[in-house]
Amino acid sequence: MSTPITVVPTARPRVPVAVGAGLTNRGMVRERNEDSILTDPSGALWAVADGMGGYGFGDLASDIVIDCLARIPDGVEPGPALVARLKEANELVLQRQRAPGMGRMGATVVAVLIGRAVAHVAWAGDSRAYLLRGGHLRPLTRDHSVVQEMVDRGELTPAEAESHPESHMVTRAVGGGAELEVDLVSVPLAVGDRLLLCSDGLTRCVYESTVETLLREAASPEEACQKLIREALDSGAPDNVSAIAIVIRDG
Repeated sequence: MSTPITVVPTARPRVPVAVGAGLTNRGMVRERNEDSILTDPSGALWAVADGMGGYGFGDLASDIVIDCLARIPDGVEPGPALVARLKEANELVLQRQRAPGMGRMGATVVAVLIGRAVAHVAWAGDSRAYLLRGGHLRPLTRDHSVVQEMVDRGELTPAEAESHPESHMVTRAVGGGAELEVDLVSVPLAVGDRLLLCSDGLTRCVYESTVETLLREAASPEEACQKLIREALDSGAPDNVSAIAIVIRDG
């Protein structure tokens, strides 16, 4: 008599999930907020766009960027999808610039599309992405700016760059020219990782060491954003300031 074989189903490996929150504030000096942010309840797509142009044009440019990114469908190749949408946004911003009564406008942007426990980060300009892992903060992006190029050439130290009079001048932006070059980086994620996306209104006011501490000690993404924005406001916040905090949890 044969012995029955019992088949025990194996447990499916759990995929880490992303949970986050975002906040944006006009700051202490500017009359209007030209930043726009994209937060995704599904945890996949997040972005910060920092508008440039003033007189209502900067916020229009940042809104165009976010609207284009928000139309990325599910199931696409993340890197090519991010680049395609940002190039589309570039064309639309240029079209609006040419319309009667419109002026120069543009936006820097940083966006992340998370899939299969990998963060695909795309950016143009000086909006930044950071990864906090094991309690230590490291940048995932490199500014497209005049002072960063000076640092790369050895003409400035990173500390000198922060207070340089041309620190606000970017070399890439959506709407900055006929061809937009977008940088991409892909980073495998682990449970416990935290991501931060932010406009330069945060990094110009808050030291990275302070950002690291606040992001590490926050009990939730919502608390992280609140504390980061408050720190910028307490430091004078001469520009609009935006932050998105994301935590990777066990699925």
